[in-house]
Amino acid sequence: MHRRSFLFGTSTLFISQLLVGCNANIQPQLTVQVLKGSIPGRILKGFENQLQKKLSQKVQLKFSPVVQLQELFKRLKSLKKNKTATNKPEGFDIRRLFGKSQPKNIDLVTLGDFWLKDAIEGELIQPLSREKLENWSKLSPKWQELVTRNDRGLVDKQGNIWAAPYRWGSTVIIYRRDKLETFDWKLQDWSDLWREELKGKISLVNQPREVVGLTLKKLGKSYNTENLNQIASLEEELQKLNQQVKFYNSASYIEPLILGDTWLAVGWSNDIVSLLSRYPQLSIIVPNSGTALWADLWVQPKGNEKEDLSSKWIDYCWEPKIAKQIALLTKANSPISTDITKITASEIPQPLQNLLLPNPDIFNKSEFLIPLSKTTTEQYDSFFNKMKSS
Repeated sequence: MHRRSFLFGTSTLFISQLLVGCNANIQPQLTVQVLKGSIPGRILKGFENQLQKKLSQKVQLKFSPVVQLQELFKRLKSLKKNKTATNKPEGFDIRRLFGKSQPKNIDLVTLGDFWLKDAIEGELIQPLSREKLENWSKLSPKWQELVTRNDRGLVDKQGNIWAAPYRWGSTVIIYRRDKLETFDWKLQDWSDLWREELKGKISLVNQPREVVGLTLKKLGKSYNTENLNQIASLEEELQKLNQQVKFYNSASYIEPLILGDTWLAVGWSNDIVSLLSRYPQLSIIVPNSGTALWADLWVQPKGNEKEDLSSKWIDYCWEPKIAKQIALLTKANSPISTDITKITASEIPQPLQNLLLPNPDIFNKSEFLIPLSKTTTEQYDSFFNKMKSS
């Protein structure tokens, strides 16, 4: 799945490294590979200052930005290969001259929630220590359940904590306001995608779980429905929706909207938020019946020995003041509720208010795309492929 593999723009992220003196080799160091644009530079500076006060010494922060979540997952797998390889004399590696070699010791990595099951099953990461996460209780049960899993990567209340969410977003409907304002109805929910006026004017992401899932939502079902064959009208609804679609694309679905080739698209919130100020004809809604949620998570590569520093960073991201800054500066949502962070409408641009101040009723109806069995996943693929060929 390529959720957010293609990013149109990124926020500021600075690689924060403290000046190293002659005692550099004894300074504590935190090495992090982070999704570019998901952590503002000022957050790192604040953490640096906080650590210096608490530890009474400087700490090296090495934050390396990576553009794609999929690339971060690949790097996790590469780390495991490097650690499990047989010991050999390292010899000379020309890649080091050009900064191409992969760091051997990485303490934290950003991971999309979609890859969490594979990371656990593949033994790429290790559980987080509940005792060291002082702000864990600030997360609602919905967030705690997302990252509490068994050794197979399945959601399990009795499992370990495998990741720490630090921001999230949702699947949304993006539309041309100037094209839809002439109609005598207002875009509100997934069911509007089936309206005759939108025939041939819609683009959908090329993802079975998303497209079949939104159709299930229209039918009052869950994104995570186990047996699709029991939903009698599902195939018919998918065929009708296909007649509305101009194309399926998980990367280039915003450009056609800007050009007017399509009037409406289903996509991911982080792909569009930075563009709304430049293209005021575009608007976003979160469907009333609920939508799919995604999350950016901190995970510890297996074998990490700096749990104390890693836990301090995670807790720092969950401090209400810092969680608020991450949300506002990266135009995303925080897993720490707005009741705690005190985010107000006046702090958010009007076009983003319905997105960054989520309606509690809609949020409660929304769902993460949790791992499904192989048989069920194949059903989603089959229904989706049949839909597109109808």
